[in-house]
Amino acid sequence: MTPEQHLAATDPRMAALIARSRRYDIKASLSLRPFDALAESIAYQQLSGKAAATIWSRVRALYPKRKFLDPQLVLDTPDDKLRAAGLSRSKVAALKDLAAKTLDGSVPSARAMARMSDEEIIERLVKVRGIGRWTVEMLLLFDLGRPDVWPVHDYGVRKGFAKTFGRRKLPTPKQLSRLGQKWRPYRSMAAWYFWRAPDQPAPNRFD
Repeated sequence: MTPEQHLAATDPRMAALIARSRRYDIKASLSLRPFDALAESIAYQQLSGKAAATIWSRVRALYPKRKFLDPQLVLDTPDDKLRAAGLSRSKVAALKDLAAKTLDGSVPSARAMARMSDEEIIERLVKVRGIGRWTVEMLLLFDLGRPDVWPVHDYGVRKGFAKTFGRRKLPTPKQLSRLGQKWRPYRSMAAWYFWRAPDQPAPNRFD
């Protein structure tokens, strides 16, 4: 039984959602650098995709000819230079904290993350300023390709669930945590399909 078949077998309405949606196609990134991915996530927080992309391109332009960001260079960059690129004061502080924690090993490398459980990664990364559980869940789901991530606080997942199952009220995170047990060990895929429920825009890690 494929993962899609496993999910479809739980309810005809789930089967119908899967049948009319684009197929789940997330795979683990082979070139993931947690510092770069999380730095970009910080830049994108609470902004529209277009505005955030403009700001992020300005930040990257501060370090020309570099495919990847260097945490030490970011740490050494004057705050006002990062502010001039469009980052808020709180985002500059978060970016600097991420850089410092990457350099001291608090932020695991991609290789180290491959040996860690989802919860171990969450526990480590939420200690970084400006990084919450949702941000780490998006890293786990979209970048690391973990199969059983269940972002119960995500509005799109809650809205997609309610639409799929004809509920007038959105489930609470606690309710969704309980309801999601039947989709183990493929809850990342379940979330993907709920994001694609009718009228629901498909997010990425930076929405």
